[in-house]
Amino acid sequence: MTGHPTAAVCRALHVARATAYLRLRPREGHFYRRAEDREVLLQIMDVVRERASYGVRRVHALVNRARRRTGVAPYNRKRIRRIMRINNLTLPGKIRRRDRPHTGTIRRPDSNQRWCGDGLNIRCWNGDLVRAAFTLDCHDREVLGHVAVARPLNGSDVRLLLDRSVWGRFGEATLRSPVEIEWLTDNDGIFTSLETRVYAEDLGFKPITTPAYSPESNGMAEAFVNTLKRDYVGGADLTDAEAVMRQLPGWLDDYNRVAPHSALKQKSPREWREEKTQTLCV
Repeated sequence: MTGHPTAAVCRALHVARATAYLRLRPREGHFYRRAEDREVLLQIMDVVRERASYGVRRVHALVNRARRRTGVAPYNRKRIRRIMRINNLTLPGKIRRRDRPHTGTIRRPDSNQRWCGDGLNIRCWNGDLVRAAFTLDCHDREVLGHVAVARPLNGSDVRLLLDRSVWGRFGEATLRSPVEIEWLTDNDGIFTSLETRVYAEDLGFKPITTPAYSPESNGMAEAFVNTLKRDYVGGADLTDAEAVMRQLPGWLDDYNRVAPHSALKQKSPREWREEKTQTLCV
């Protein structure tokens, strides 16, 4: 076209000669395909069939977790995203709303410095209402204990929750936390009653509450409620209260052992604690 050798033109433009001879092949849709995509899709489907609420990041974490156990190299997240988009397996993007400014920091730099507690309601198909409360570590996100009843929660339920939380973290023989731990809750009466606060202090807690009309100040617990409802309650058997309370321990165990968390580098709370403990021992 120019009358000059192709090699000379490429040297002048500082491009490879292969570029001059490249012939673009028509692409099916907006994405390129690879022969191995079928195999990757099957691994993605193994996760998505059981965890339909998982997006690209968590599917990527679980697929690669299974591959590492067999000694196989992990996939790039872009590859997982491409294949999920080709097969319409991605989820709608998040819509983040901030109605009130919140400048406080809920997360603690280490475990057993602050635990947060909150409650949630689960409506059953027959009209039953299960009330549950839980305790979450504000560093490693592990659910330490829970209570669930088919009636309104009261102070004795919360005090039992505190006992179970201490046992869940330090062992059932523990009568008092070995370190003082902040216990963050909202201003509901079952958490702020004098009897409950005194009981918490006897167990080694320092009770603290969120500012009035500021649910963001207990945002870690609020986020866990959303996760539980989206990932577990949404596809569960909600026949009646008994069925829900029977499944609840399994949901929390799966969250602690399996579910990847973005704040924990896509590890589960239990994995995060175990790896951190091993690092400290070394």
